[in-house]
Amino acid sequence: MTDPFDLAPEHEQVVFANDPATGLRAIVAIHSTALGPALGGTRFHPYATTDAALRDVLDLSRGMSYKAALAGLDLGGGKAVIIGDPRTLKSEALLRAYGRFVQSLGGRYRTACDVGTFSVDMDQVARECDHVTGRTVAHGGAGDSSVLTAYGVFQGMRAAAEAAWGGTSLAGRTVGVAGVGKVGRHLVRHLVEDGADVVVTDPWQPALDTLVADHPEVRVVASTAALVAEPLDVYAPCALGGALTDEVVAVLRARVVCGAANNQLAHPGVEKSLADRGIVYAPDYCVNAGGLIQVADEIDPSGFSFERAQQRASGIFETTRDVLALAVRDGVSPALAADRLAEARMRDVGRLRGIWIS
Repeated sequence: MTDPFDLAPEHEQVVFANDPATGLRAIVAIHSTALGPALGGTRFHPYATTDAALRDVLDLSRGMSYKAALAGLDLGGGKAVIIGDPRTLKSEALLRAYGRFVQSLGGRYRTACDVGTFSVDMDQVARECDHVTGRTVAHGGAGDSSVLTAYGVFQGMRAAAEAAWGGTSLAGRTVGVAGVGKVGRHLVRHLVEDGADVVVTDPWQPALDTLVADHPEVRVVASTAALVAEPLDVYAPCALGGALTDEVVAVLRARVVCGAANNQLAHPGVEKSLADRGIVYAPDYCVNAGGLIQVADEIDPSGFSFERAQQRASGIFETTRDVLALAVRDGVSPALAADRLAEARMRDVGRLRGIWIS
């Protein structure tokens, strides 16, 4: 197994949990608390190995630090993974055991939903833990965070469209959405309402059936490979990470890439390939911050306000515009431009809080 100290020397804390009675095997990674307590979702996924789970949680938690910084939140970056198939392993006992584990961290990490977990699951976690966001509306929470995740991606896509074509509307553009689950289905709604022609794919047929029932004008293709070969204007990866491989970029015909999936680049060199082909890439951790903004609003002493959270998520348009403009000005990749903006805020605020960041 990979040594966490070698793999993630900048992470503050990586904690493993094991509860044989419930089958819980979990990892929490806290990347940075320079801006405040680490907040990030819990991913429940059947990883092939513990090493794969560790690598994923480290990458995801790092992205959360940058996402919170770009969104202007006073929160750090963290993430959790539960290893296993949620369809067969998830139970109230396991979720409550996980809640006790998160509680033991004393508030350094606050959890929420992610792939494989939902607001009702957070209600169960909260029976044992004070540091839970993304709960159901009935329990005073923000509800489904995918709503504002999709809204933020749509705002980022408008900014990327402006960089590519000079206008923010997606009307008449062909947008390919890979993955129409929790976030992708909401993104499709925004795109259809804006007048885009939408093409989708998803390996889970029920997700496609539900989407087409709501939006019969949407066209479905059989696979991601078929989707990226379409004459797209925009490609939106909205499933799991690593979607942008060398092979995908080689055949991609879109002018813009902007989607909800985390850690979309299979390796750092992919972004150069996108730039070489004249493709505008909106960094995922910049555009998909809407869900984080939504669940973070639960922490407000006055209670959750969807309108306030949505207003803040609308700022993703300006942030994406700034990132893309900085990339052009400095002759760097959009991801590097986004990193510089995020790191500057973590450094400046961290020093104000008495946390030295080099």
